[in-house]
This record gives sequence, structure tokens and C-alpha cells, in this order.
Amino acid sequence: MTKRRSPLTTLASVKILNGGHELSVHDLTWRDDSFTVHYTIVPALPDAADATPVLLALEAMDDIGNEYVDWGGAYGASGDGTYTRGSITAQPALAPQAGEVRVRLTFLRDGEEHTCRLRLRTSATRP
Repeated sequence: MTKRRSPLTTLASVKILNGGHELSVHDLTWRDDSFTVHYTIVPALPDAADATPVLLALEAMDDIGNEYVDWGGAYGASGDGTYTRGSITAQPALAPQAGEVRVRLTFLRDGEEHTCRLRLRTSATRP
């Protein structure tokens, strides 16, 4: 299985959770069977030991009509606690012809859904 990485940069940013946090996508990686969105959230999400955890789900569609589904992810606070770092993976692999993927992230916090949408260029990030 081949793993390829895009250059380290901010690909997209959006306010989330009623504007109280900002999500920034820093990397898009892909494998032969999936792709992963790597992100940070500032300020950090509350620690699961102190508050109800925030759950995240992904749905996506590329610019040629292929759909992608959530395959899981993980997140945690940075060492200094100022931001959250995480990743979420989708399947199947990105189509080689796709130039863009539209990602819908849904955060579930205290029984309430908070959705954001991002457009990520795929062709520009491929080596």
C-alpha cells in the first residue's frame, strides 16, 4: 500500500461550533484505499475527562460525482493544551481524476449537530 503526503500548508479554514473555534486543515494524505484530512482546532476542544466529548463525522463528494464515507478518526489536545490536533479518514481512495473534494464535517456536541463544509483541491496537492 502506497502512502503519499501533500506539502505542509493550510489548505482551508472555517469557524466551527457556533463560531467559538476555528478548524484549519493542514494536510491531505491518501493511500490506495482511503484519504485522510489532518486538522487543528483553536482553541482546543474541551478535555473528554472534563466535558462531554465532541464527536466528528465526515461525508464527502468529489467534483466528478464520487462519494466518500467516514472511516474513523482521532483527536487530542496539543502538549500545551492550546489547540486540538486530529485526523479523519474517508473511503474509498480519491479518484485520480478528481481535482477537488467537498467535505462535510459534522460535529456532535451535547446532543447538537454543528456542520461545516470545506472544499479541498486534490490535484494541486499530489506529488
